[in-house]
Amino acid sequence: MPNFTLFIVSDSVGETAGLVTKAAASQFRHDLESVSIKRFSYIEENSQLEEIVFLAKQQQALIVFTLVKEAMRDHLRILCEELDVKSVDLLGPLIDEIGNQLGLEPFEEPGLVRQLDAHYFKKIEAIEFAVKYDDGRDMRGVLEADIVLLGVSRTSKTPLSQFLANKGYKVANVPLVPEVDPPAEIFSIDPTKCFGLYISVNQLNSIRKARLETLGLKDDANYAKIARIQQEIDYFNEITTKVGCEVIDVTNRAVEETANTILKTFTARKAN
Repeated sequence: MPNFTLFIVSDSVGETAGLVTKAAASQFRHDLESVSIKRFSYIEENSQLEEIVFLAKQQQALIVFTLVKEAMRDHLRILCEELDVKSVDLLGPLIDEIGNQLGLEPFEEPGLVRQLDAHYFKKIEAIEFAVKYDDGRDMRGVLEADIVLLGVSRTSKTPLSQFLANKGYKVANVPLVPEVDPPAEIFSIDPTKCFGLYISVNQLNSIRKARLETLGLKDDANYAKIARIQQEIDYFNEITTKVGCEVIDVTNRAVEETANTILKTFTARKAN
């Protein structure tokens, strides 16, 4: 069998075309050594397409392309017709059909799938981080986190950590208890990435009573008593003052509201 050449042409890396082409070529594995695959990545100019088609004509190559811009796809097809070069458009027909079904126009921006993949994996990593370093399980997380939350029990530290993690931020949260010395790590980090979660004594009293009832326990336990809660809040104020972090009042606020406040402050600080 004579040698057969495939040109992969893409306005991005060309991974999609490469994988599909190899999958197709593998169906002829007995003669796979006679198939030569050449990749042309990040093609953005018509002049580049003209050179590639001319080269394909000389080498009698088949062009397999993934170009997201319709104008470039059309130009390549016209060039191939003029020089009698065979070509296969892997992406164009699918983009067109999805656009028809959705009633939308495509962005025509090369490399978007790689950006989406990068964002997805960043989010997954952040979620795993939030679980690993939840509730002060491992203080190493405080040093590695993008955002650190401080608060007494039942101030929504965990759901807030998960909400922020879904936005791609690595969050560690640390419970503050009067009988336990605070971790030294919270005094060594940049205070601008640390946020204290304050809640009113009365609301925390109601939340803790409801929690005890859910667990089938009496609501008069020390955990839910006003005096105990006030002691914890006083301790919280003492520690957050020493840390020098911003304190957010989460009383009667949804997790989403608190998260938006934190992100607004955090992004503003990073921009400065």
